[in-house]
Amino acid sequence: TIYVYSPANAQIVHSGAACNVKDDNISERIYTIKEGDTLVLQCIVKGHPRPQIRWTKTAGSASDKFQETSIYNETLRIEGIQRVQGGRYYCKADNGVGVAAIKSIRVDVQYLDAPSLTVHQTISDVRGSYYQEKTVFLRCTVNSNPPARFIWKRGNMLIEQSKDNGVDIYEPLYTQGETKVLKLKNLRPKDFADYTCQVSVRNVCNIEDKSVTFRLTNSTSPPMIRLSVNDTVVVDPGQDVYISCDVTAGLPQPTVTWSRYPGPLPLSAQVRGKTLILRAVTPSDAGFYNCTAVNNVGNPARKNVNLVVRTMGNLTFQITPDSNKDSETIQMGRDLKLSCHVDATPQDKVNYTWYKNGAPVFTSDSLILLRADPDMAPGTSSLEIVDMKFRDLATYSCVANFPGSQVPELRVDVNISQNSVSPPVLSVPQGGQVVNVREGGNAELVCLVVDGKPRPPILWSRVEKDLLMPSGATMVETPDGRLRIRNVSRDMMGAYRCQTAPYNGLNIKRREAQVQLNVQYPPILDPVYQDVRSRNYQTVTLRCTVLRSNPPRLTYIRWFRNGDQIRMPMPDLKETPELKFRLEPTNNGTYECRVNNTAGISSCTFNVSAQPYNAEFYFDTPNPVRILKGNNYSYNLQWTQKDPDATDPIIGYWINVQKNKQNLVSEQIDLKGKEPEKGVLLSYVISNLRIPLSYEVRLAPITTYSTGGYVSRIIQYSERKSYHVCGFEDERICGFSQDRSDIFDWTRQNHLTQNPKRSANTGPETDRSGTKEGYYMYIEASRPRIQGDKARLLSPLFNVSSVRGPKGSGRVPYCVSFYYHMKGKHIGTLNVLLRVRSIASVDSVLWTKSGHQGPNWKRAFFDISPSGPFQIVFEGVRGPSFEGKCKQEKHCSQRR
Repeated sequence: TIYVYSPANAQIVHSGAACNVKDDNISERIYTIKEGDTLVLQCIVKGHPRPQIRWTKTAGSASDKFQETSIYNETLRIEGIQRVQGGRYYCKADNGVGVAAIKSIRVDVQYLDAPSLTVHQTISDVRGSYYQEKTVFLRCTVNSNPPARFIWKRGNMLIEQSKDNGVDIYEPLYTQGETKVLKLKNLRPKDFADYTCQVSVRNVCNIEDKSVTFRLTNSTSPPMIRLSVNDTVVVDPGQDVYISCDVTAGLPQPTVTWSRYPGPLPLSAQVRGKTLILRAVTPSDAGFYNCTAVNNVGNPARKNVNLVVRTMGNLTFQITPDSNKDSETIQMGRDLKLSCHVDATPQDKVNYTWYKNGAPVFTSDSLILLRADPDMAPGTSSLEIVDMKFRDLATYSCVANFPGSQVPELRVDVNISQNSVSPPVLSVPQGGQVVNVREGGNAELVCLVVDGKPRPPILWSRVEKDLLMPSGATMVETPDGRLRIRNVSRDMMGAYRCQTAPYNGLNIKRREAQVQLNVQYPPILDPVYQDVRSRNYQTVTLRCTVLRSNPPRLTYIRWFRNGDQIRMPMPDLKETPELKFRLEPTNNGTYECRVNNTAGISSCTFNVSAQPYNAEFYFDTPNPVRILKGNNYSYNLQWTQKDPDATDPIIGYWINVQKNKQNLVSEQIDLKGKEPEKGVLLSYVISNLRIPLSYEVRLAPITTYSTGGYVSRIIQYSERKSYHVCGFEDERICGFSQDRSDIFDWTRQNHLTQNPKRSANTGPETDRSGTKEGYYMYIEASRPRIQGDKARLLSPLFNVSSVRGPKGSGRVPYCVSFYYHMKGKHIGTLNVLLRVRSIASVDSVLWTKSGHQGPNWKRAFFDISPSGPFQIVFEGVRGPSFEGKCKQEKHCSQRR
């Protein structure tokens, strides 16, 4: 018995715009690509059942942190790949059999940015006579992968440190990116010139060199700027703001830019030359505006302006009885403090004015004004009443404004009398200590101030400090003490704290209370759905487990089959709901367990049947296509049966073959008494299919009592199923052989295994795919070879005596394709011959090429129509001298 349930196997193939693909020392593929090109990776998998494919990625060197993206597809395609997308890509194939297969490929994104050239100058001696006055440093920085090579030029002349004592070229430490410094020591007249920094990555991925040029003169100087406004500008909402940034020095002429922190410039901002214009500013336009002048000499010049837009928020008050006496009420002969606070921007520019019965208040022996009360929050003004008398009982007003501003002033009045001020009393209404609500409904939590003047607002928070309010805030203010929650969910359940706010009332010890929110929800059951398969006339047990429920007490449990209630004694509500019955052909169906509490109903659903599980198609069948007579082909369909012992014995399969929704084949596959076994491959040959059409095949297992579900797949005729490819990576050169009747042999090699005794420059640096590790076949033209010597390489024999092409087409056409490399002034000839086997073998020339063909691999391909079994012969003919080698790679003989 052969078990074909096999674990997943994967390999990664690549296409797209690869510059180079090679293996590193840990046998991992490295895929090199130019930034902006298209990355295409394909995960080729094998295994049965067919594996699921998942792509993930870890960060590359240009990424700041670990990144992961999951793509469930065979092909990973990234258009316009960026440097941060470089890294290691993993293809994971898993089919539940054994350990998942994982293959990786490292993607190296190569790029070369434009270099940046900055100029720096010393002011005085730093290291004795080595750094002298007017020493200039030209710093060239670039970001690249791979590391860039730097070239310095003065005018059009290359600067070489060994030939000019007035310069040093070195790499500084602790720099971002790659940097090269050109140091001009004690400037000479010839040093005032144009300097070019040219960077190169040696044309990898066809990335061209880049350069930047700077003109150094005796007037070269760093930028300096001056702003038209102070460091801080305070304006009213709706005003226009003009800020000019004047350049006072710098050569070359500096470039001025504006930026903002935090965030970008407002959409309404306009930059006209050196001036930044902000129209009708709003509070959202506030922030730090930065003017930067750059001319690549020295450090950039920067100036900041802090733009503050005036705003006035809520104005609140507090009444603080004599704190030294621990008083919570107003009492004659004791002190009293009134405080006033407004949330404003800028906070320190707010002006507070106090009034008593409409008349301004001035500091006296009994009334003390505090502009900034140290006992209160910053920006709070207080009025202290010392040793309160009856004359101090009055209406006090606090007015907050910005002097000279158009922002409206705010006012609050506080009536101080023995009847108008009393401590609050907080109360939860009767029956409101616990609020019950069903999940999804609305709830109202109530804490009332039943006594107290002035009446303060109520602050709500969760008793558990780590939990947030339903709104996402840590605390919520309610003016009337009623907290309203909509669409309540079970995670909102718990204790809520209500407390009096210290503002807009007496500043005394807070009054607190708690309200419990109890969220009721239907039972949470397991499983929600389950597919149950069993043999007929066996006992089936269905269990519906209650995981959680609020309230926990269940009200009833009922079982249904196909929507009809099953008559049975009332189950014990304290035990796990369970149903046992004997499965018969008449009671297959959908079973449902409905469990209720007072909050609602939930159910477990079971699909119970004796139907067999679906078949699982085998996708890794080698060469499933067979060519028949005429324009027909057959297909060897293979599959396994999932869990064949779970249900009644499988006696056969229904197979249905369709084309354009029309049934071409519909019949039963008889297993002749042999039941399927787990993991054993089943097969069926589908005949009389038309070339090159594809078909939908549907397959369903059959038992004595029922038929399982259909599964379908598309089968198609493919020429790619019948071809021969050779890359010469294997030492057996995939069936090719040396012709014993020629003069000498072809040699297999790659760049890394070249014979040290070979003649110079024998063989290209890489194979045709661009890797030094790839193999090819070549002929050695050195002694003892002489002009005209021939070496022949024979392909395997292709037997086509029993094969014919489509009806009326005569012989079957084949495609021959290969790559060749012919470099050298004495190169000879490469011939490709067709050798047809009959009574006597006949060779005919299909293709020929002589002489130097350039330094690159080239491709040739053509069609043949052999009359019988054939071989392809590659014949290399030695030229007039040893300076010429012929190489070939990748042979393909394919039926079309």
